[in-house]
Amino acid sequence: MADVVPTGGPPTGATMSTFRVASASGSLASGYAPPKSRMGGVPVPSVSAVQLNVVGNIPLSARKAEPLELATVERRGQGAPNHEPPKPERMFGLQEAPTFRPTAEEFKDPVQYIQSIREEAQKYGIAKIVPPDSWNPPFAVDTERFHFRTRRQELNSVEGGTRSNLNYLDQLAKFHKQHGNSLTRFPSVDKRPLDLYKLKKAVETRGGFERVCKQKKWAEIGRDLGYSGKIMSSLSTSLKNSYQKWLHPYEEYLRVVKPGVQQMLEYENGGPFTPSPAESPMKRSNQGTPTGGIDSPAVRASTVLNASLHSEAAPTPPPELPRPAMSSGFTPVNAGGFTAVNAQPAYPPQPPPLPASTPGSFSAVNVPNGIHRDNGDSRTSTPLRNGGSPMLSAHNTPDLRPSVLGLTPLSSGQAFNHLKRTLSQETESGTNSEVDAANGRRSKRVKQDAAPTVAGSHMTQPRQTTPGRQVNPRVRAPDERPGDRCETCGTDNDPSNILLCDSCEAGYHGYCLDPPVKGIPDNDWHCPKCLVGTGEFGFEEGGVYSLKQFQERAHSFKQAHFANKLALDPATNTSKPVTEDDVEREFWRLVESITETVEVEYGADIHSTTHGSGFPTIERNPRDEYATDPWNLNILPYNPESLFRHIKSDISGMTVPWLYVGMVFSTFCWHNEDHYTYSANYQHFGATKTWYGIPAEDAQKFEQAMRDAVPELFERQPDLLFQLVTLLTPDQLKKAGVTVYALDQRAGEFVLTFPQAYHAGFNHGFNFNEAVNFAPFDWEPSGELGVERLRDYRRQPCFSHDELLLAAAARKDVTIKTAKWLGPALERMRDRELQLRAEFLDKHKASQEHTCPIDGTGDAETKCEMEHLVEEKDVHEDELICYFCKAYSYLSRFYCSNTKKVLCLRHAGWFGCCQGNFEVDRYLGLRHEHTLMYRMTDEALSTTAQKVIDKADTPEAWEAKLDSVLENGPRPQLKALRALLSEGEKIDWDLSGLPDLKEFVEKCSEVAEEALSYTTRKQQNRRKNERVWRGRGAASKAASAAEADEKEREYRNVDNMKKLLSTADNLCFDSSEIVALRERYDSITEYTQRAGIALRDSPAHFRIATLDDLLEEGKAFNVDIPEIEALEKVVRQLKWLKTVHDLRFERSTLQEVTDLIAQGLEEAIPEHHPEIRYLQEKKVQGELWEAKAQELMSVENVHYQQLDALSKQATTLPVKPETLAAVDAILKKQRDAQELIMSLYERSKNPDFRQRPKYMEVRNAMEALTVLNSKPSGTIDLEKEQKRHEDWMRRGKKLFGKANAPLHILHAHMKQVDDRNRSCFDLSDQPRMPVEPASREQTPTDEGDVDGSGSSRDVFCICRKPEAGMMIECELCHEWYHGKCLKIARGKLKEDDKYTCPICDYRVKIPRDATRPKLEDLLVWQDELPTMPFQPEEEDTLESIIDHGTRFRDYVARYINPLMSSPDELTTQRFYLRKLEGAEILLSNEINFFRQELHRWAPVAPAPPPILQVSLSTRKPRPTKQQKLMNQLGITNPDDLPQHYRTKTHTFKPGKSMEPGKPQSLQPAPEPSHTPPGEPPGMRRGFGDQDYFNSVPSTSGYTNSPTFTTNALNFGGNTSIQPIDPGLFDGHEQGPTSPIQDPFKSSSSGHQEMFGDLVEVGGGQAEEALAVTEGNLYVD
Repeated sequence: MADVVPTGGPPTGATMSTFRVASASGSLASGYAPPKSRMGGVPVPSVSAVQLNVVGNIPLSARKAEPLELATVERRGQGAPNHEPPKPERMFGLQEAPTFRPTAEEFKDPVQYIQSIREEAQKYGIAKIVPPDSWNPPFAVDTERFHFRTRRQELNSVEGGTRSNLNYLDQLAKFHKQHGNSLTRFPSVDKRPLDLYKLKKAVETRGGFERVCKQKKWAEIGRDLGYSGKIMSSLSTSLKNSYQKWLHPYEEYLRVVKPGVQQMLEYENGGPFTPSPAESPMKRSNQGTPTGGIDSPAVRASTVLNASLHSEAAPTPPPELPRPAMSSGFTPVNAGGFTAVNAQPAYPPQPPPLPASTPGSFSAVNVPNGIHRDNGDSRTSTPLRNGGSPMLSAHNTPDLRPSVLGLTPLSSGQAFNHLKRTLSQETESGTNSEVDAANGRRSKRVKQDAAPTVAGSHMTQPRQTTPGRQVNPRVRAPDERPGDRCETCGTDNDPSNILLCDSCEAGYHGYCLDPPVKGIPDNDWHCPKCLVGTGEFGFEEGGVYSLKQFQERAHSFKQAHFANKLALDPATNTSKPVTEDDVEREFWRLVESITETVEVEYGADIHSTTHGSGFPTIERNPRDEYATDPWNLNILPYNPESLFRHIKSDISGMTVPWLYVGMVFSTFCWHNEDHYTYSANYQHFGATKTWYGIPAEDAQKFEQAMRDAVPELFERQPDLLFQLVTLLTPDQLKKAGVTVYALDQRAGEFVLTFPQAYHAGFNHGFNFNEAVNFAPFDWEPSGELGVERLRDYRRQPCFSHDELLLAAAARKDVTIKTAKWLGPALERMRDRELQLRAEFLDKHKASQEHTCPIDGTGDAETKCEMEHLVEEKDVHEDELICYFCKAYSYLSRFYCSNTKKVLCLRHAGWFGCCQGNFEVDRYLGLRHEHTLMYRMTDEALSTTAQKVIDKADTPEAWEAKLDSVLENGPRPQLKALRALLSEGEKIDWDLSGLPDLKEFVEKCSEVAEEALSYTTRKQQNRRKNERVWRGRGAASKAASAAEADEKEREYRNVDNMKKLLSTADNLCFDSSEIVALRERYDSITEYTQRAGIALRDSPAHFRIATLDDLLEEGKAFNVDIPEIEALEKVVRQLKWLKTVHDLRFERSTLQEVTDLIAQGLEEAIPEHHPEIRYLQEKKVQGELWEAKAQELMSVENVHYQQLDALSKQATTLPVKPETLAAVDAILKKQRDAQELIMSLYERSKNPDFRQRPKYMEVRNAMEALTVLNSKPSGTIDLEKEQKRHEDWMRRGKKLFGKANAPLHILHAHMKQVDDRNRSCFDLSDQPRMPVEPASREQTPTDEGDVDGSGSSRDVFCICRKPEAGMMIECELCHEWYHGKCLKIARGKLKEDDKYTCPICDYRVKIPRDATRPKLEDLLVWQDELPTMPFQPEEEDTLESIIDHGTRFRDYVARYINPLMSSPDELTTQRFYLRKLEGAEILLSNEINFFRQELHRWAPVAPAPPPILQVSLSTRKPRPTKQQKLMNQLGITNPDDLPQHYRTKTHTFKPGKSMEPGKPQSLQPAPEPSHTPPGEPPGMRRGFGDQDYFNSVPSTSGYTNSPTFTTNALNFGGNTSIQPIDPGLFDGHEQGPTSPIQDPFKSSSSGHQEMFGDLVEVGGGQAEEALAVTEGNLYVD
């Protein structure tokens, strides 16, 4: 059959009047031979399309054309607003679907607005939304670069009835042409062409040819066919003859062949086409392989079929040939015959042999890929099963996916691709697939390169089996062309004998056919599959256009088509403008026309990811506000309320928008959305698009009406409604009881489709639309039904429904709103999954008794060989697709390690996944060849679901708690109500009881808080004196204070408590605060009664503690109770009386008595009360005692006897504690001093000297007596002993030349003498030759042995100490001397002066600060110690001095021998003389001997040295303070000094007070001691040795020294030493006791001589020392 068209072919989109019959010769009647069209779902470019696409294979993205002028198309916002009312009368009498016009505020949230209109809109299946006028997004497509490929649509082939008619006539013509008959034209009856298809349908509905003949129904059939008027007697004969000639042979052929062909198609499909209205031929065999004895349809048709089916009955197939390395290769499931899919084979079943590419084997069509989801059986919207058709079950679920993907090369040179979730067929080869793959996007359709895609749909043709002209029972190589090999034997041997089918071009060896065909047939030869027909249909590819090119093409076509079809307008004499009603009527006329074929083009399913969205996007237009608008179709699927946001990746066409470019009459056929989702379609610009919608409630009616209208199409393709290639007029649907609505979409308007709603439509002209899917919460139940329906038809879903649910449940922000839909969904999923697992395990355990670790059951010795894994990790989607039903096995799957196939638990074990295993073996998992995999355990699945279910049940659980609390009693606890309120406020749900509860709790809380203020407020301290508020804010502070006082008065009012309790009773609630307040109120009431009783009776009869406890109990209430004030007054009075009574027997103070009197008067005790009078008397007595005590203590000489008497009286009188303490302190000091004096005196008489007291102890005790104004008994005796000890000390002072110094100076001077003697008397310092000092440091270093005892080379001078400061060398003995020791100033020496030391020349005087005592005198002084009353501090020092001197004298005695003396000992004698002169005690004999010997052997002076008897001080006297004053005043007589400068003379007189004029002491004072009290207070800090004794006296210049020459002594540097004072060498006048003359000349006394230098260097110490000497009195 061929389309009769004009020569050269019509232009694309032209109108063709078709006759579709073959000429007798087999050529086209018109002589036009177009290329054979693969109408079996494969788009093949026509000649015209190729001519349009002259640019070849240039990528669409690289093409550029003229831009589209948007001003030439209808757009939103241009011209007047579009507010056209619904059409009052539509074609077919259809009702208009609703149009919604949201306000700008309502339009902000799309999902929320859609939910608000859902209840009304979903009744129509479709609805239109007109955005507010302010919403006008720009068109974001680059019209210069936007190119797309179209799809060609023949309108009369789209309508189901017309297509069935044409298909039948086409196959009928082929049949007769193969048998040598030519159906050149329709037979004529009654001068009219006879519609053979209608005749066939009329006979078929009446039971067939034989029954019609028997019942003589031909006349009735004639009337049905429209032959009216006079019924000729020959009408029945004509109809019968026509049927018998043209139809009956073909119908008989179909009766025999059709079951075998159907079986073959099911075999290629990999399973039955269930649900199907016709019985599957695969059910007729109960075994895996039919035997030769079974009369199968294939055997019965073998004599008629011109294809070899012989191998199908072979019991054993040949070995399987190697499968080509192709991603689209498939393995046939039964190569040796056909196996019933709904019958359980007897045990043990025959193992199904593997298919092979051998004669009779067919290529399998299903490959496991994608992600599995288990779904329950469909309950709605599934095809109706007629008669003996199989019911839905796991045994007969259809596979409606393409069966030979990738096997047949297409005209575009591309192979089919079975990958799931990739881009479906697009206009440019491979472009979109590559882009989407790179973007990680997934397509919701199975990718089929060049697969027929229905214009306007969201799905490609789902079951793409063998193309219309190919039946390939084996796998072809990619480069193999049809006919290269025999389809029976699979070889290319003897190519000259390969016979080609004129329809599908499949090749067969003539001798491989059964029966064999010898030679080439004279007529056309068609294989049985082509003669029976597969019913496949699709749209061919069109040309590639830019938007402007397609606009021009659409405009020219519309003008040409309507040029002669409209009436003339008499006013303008031109054709009337085309209206929307004209287009709609013309569209349906063309769809139903059999003889007129109009072809249009439609740019459908254009991917926005590769071509660009019409809306601005964030990637391309980041600053455009519409890029993030919620109504932007790129944003809508991921709205927070859309479940698609839980899908892990994009799905092109579902979550990523697709674009549609239409022209007039381009159409999209009846379909509903994948997974029953919502869809939103927005028209960016262009002509009207008319939509037809059927609500979900009529979906089953619609599907049944389609089956009834075109059963032939459904018989071959039960999944016809998935293919989007079939229309049925609304009029036919209405007659079948289906409700159909219509609406017109214009530019800038949205059209929504609701779940499960079927919809179709067409375009009125050039327009541009964009569509996407979304899924609000209410979609989920529909989505589950959609997945079940896909599984029933063995179609792969776009995503896993179970995975989506678990992803939503895994989110941490699951709200109650989400849980409300998610909880039931998870519950259904859990129950379904657990049931599937249980059923599978039952079959698993029923196969053989064993111990199963999967569920932990069984105790048999046989171990389970089934592998079991629980894997939570994500795997590739291809590993989750069930091999049989194509559903996602997300929660559990059955894996065959032999064939790598994955099955869901519905088909696990039952489906023959591998060769050589029986069904029982697969259930058992023998040899560990099968693995049962769980996504999660039963417990984890139940826990996940239950968690969300509990979340969803939160509002109900809360309301149940509320009901429970209210039902527990008439007074619910406020705490429980508060907890419920707090819990309810946290629940994000509209709780019906929450507002009332909140209002009630707020009222109760106010009462409870006020009650709490009554029970827990702190005691407020009342202000006794009102504060005077000043400064800024004083008025507000005063107001606040007044308000606080007012509030305090309210809280203290007991009546307010009573009112509050009454309010709580009226509210009928209970709480701890109310209970506490009620208990408090009851306690106050009870207390008031007890207090009244205590006041009415005599309070004196009660114990004070009892009344006090009663009072404190009342105060603790902190409220105003009148009885408390009266009771408090009584208690205070009783307490006062008790205190006074206790005072009579206790010692009290004067202040306490005074306070008690004032307190008694304050407590209203009368003044004449006996206790008041008693206290007043005691107060008077205490005041008298106080006055007397103050008087006695104020006198200088305290009368201790009177003080003692007063102290004793104080035990019975109230006195001041401080006065009594002062009296007792004076008495205690007196007693302590007396005890100390007596103790010291007694110890001083101890025979043991070491037991006697120390002198300092006695002196301190005597000083302490000065604080007292009297001396205890024994003081005079102790003073006498002290004087005797101090006389011993004075004798010592005289020995050291310190007679006039204070006593404390003695010990300090002795320590210095002892230290000097240690260096000089050091026996380790031996004589040596003169040496030069090692360094010339200005001050001695701390390093080394400073006393020189360790070496004889590091000490110098008479002091025998190391080098320090300025050193002078003697020119005679060459010994070095310290300038400081010789009192020589650096400035007095000249560089050329020479110096002779005092050792070489006795005339040179050695400066001395004090007299040197003789060792003999010290021994005498030491012998007096045992007779002393006290132990002196100087004892140890004195002993050290004597010990060193004695030892040195004994040592040097060896050199004191005049007979042994010689000049050789000169150096030794000088050495020891130097040491003797440097010592601070005098060894006169030794010194005199060495001086005489030195003069003898080395004389310097003309006369020998005198004999030395004493060694006195050489210090020059210095003026005293008095002398300085006299010199300043120019006075020579001290008596002439002013009175205030004169020194007073103090004397102690016996029996007199030291200060006349003061009152006499209470007892006679003994005679005061004349012994000096000791060291003055200012001197107690002590002197340093250098401070007191080493002061350098000033010297004057000397010019006549006999020991100096004119040569100066050079000490290095520029230093010149001034000449030494010649007074040191003046020896002409000799004193009476010493050969050395006294160089000091002064008229002052010896006291002044001793302390003269202290005036300069001693500071305050020297002045004090001078004062005591001048006054002849030591003072403290």
